[in-house]
Amino acid sequence: MLKSKKHVFWEALIITIVIFLAGLFLGMLIETSNSNKISNLYLQSEISLTDAMASSRLFEDTNLNCDAIKNNNIKLADQIYEEAKLLEQYEEVGKLTDSMFFLHKKYDLLRTLLWTSNQKSLKRCNNYNLVVYLYEYETEDTKIKAIQNVWSKMLLDIKEQNYDILLLPIAADQNLTSLNLLMEEHQIKKFPALIINNDEILYELKNTSSVYRLLN
Repeated sequence: MLKSKKHVFWEALIITIVIFLAGLFLGMLIETSNSNKISNLYLQSEISLTDAMASSRLFEDTNLNCDAIKNNNIKLADQIYEEAKLLEQYEEVGKLTDSMFFLHKKYDLLRTLLWTSNQKSLKRCNNYNLVVYLYEYETEDTKIKAIQNVWSKMLLDIKEQNYDILLLPIAADQNLTSLNLLMEEHQIKKFPALIINNDEILYELKNTSSVYRLLN
């Protein structure tokens, strides 16, 4: 009888271990697949960004109209935004490796480069608005998370109602040198923060009207 109980115990233990390892392996396969998909999206965006930066320099050196500059920049920003939304969906599945973190960092770098590439264009053309939303990606503070969720929803609503807005949500805690320099230049004191047209900075966002009144 005792041997029979031990036999059942070992069988249950082996089955449990097999199921656990199978689940772990399947989870890693899913994340690897998701990482590959996002990596491909990032490569596409990287190509588009290089093209957009080359176009931006061309616009600055020629007499091409500002509508072309606006449409080019907003189209790229919207493309990056949609691709980053897919990243968020994959992140919600779970993080078994650091791959998703690095992919998120790539998108933040991409948006930072887009921010820098619009510095001169924004001064020359007054036909669109640049809204940079700086937030904390790795915060564990539930209060800050709640505030950032509210901000994200309000900014998305503003973006959907206004085509002439180039919206760039960027995680400020990714230790990117170029981003840190930009934040130092604008003297950002805390997060979340909103920089509108490289001029006005908001640390409180109670409603959408506070943003609308600062837009061109």
